[in-house]
Amino acid sequence: MTTVQSLELPEILLFTPRIFGDARGFFFESFNAREFSALSGLTFDFVQDNHSRSARHVLRGLHYQIRQPQGKLVRVTAGEVFDVAVDLRKSSPAFGRWISARLSAENKRQVWIPPGFAHGFLCLSEYAEVLYKTTDYYAPEHERCLLWNDPAIGIDWPLVGALPGLSAKDQMGAPLARAEVF
Repeated sequence: MTTVQSLELPEILLFTPRIFGDARGFFFESFNAREFSALSGLTFDFVQDNHSRSARHVLRGLHYQIRQPQGKLVRVTAGEVFDVAVDLRKSSPAFGRWISARLSAENKRQVWIPPGFAHGFLCLSEYAEVLYKTTDYYAPEHERCLLWNDPAIGIDWPLVGALPGLSAKDQMGAPLARAEVF
């Protein structure tokens, strides 16, 4: 059976699946709605699956949708990422705090990021493929980007002497003080 643990921000959940492996390879259930609900106490209809591939040091994020906010169940199928969520709920005692988890094809863990959080990740391996389920559809008109290196948030990205590969959109992210929040 899959196990679940709350991270330092208790709404962020880390799922570790039970892996069945032998000389032929492995098998595990990457998602089971009943088990997800039983372990988390949450019931969501996931409406979209997204798949990205990134090269080493590519940083994607920190993204969120101010309307049609998306909950995300994130996993890695190749490589490893440093996955980050930032609490953007103004009424939350954890507003502006961040949490991270290392997700990899090897550990097969998944992280649940509820609506109201910005999300991003840094590719730590030669390349990484990230799959994530969302609870609402992508709505580009509502998409926002939080500045990845805002000192007010202070994310400790493991970049070790490298600069991140960023899209133009991610370079123009808003600092927390000017960001639209929930």
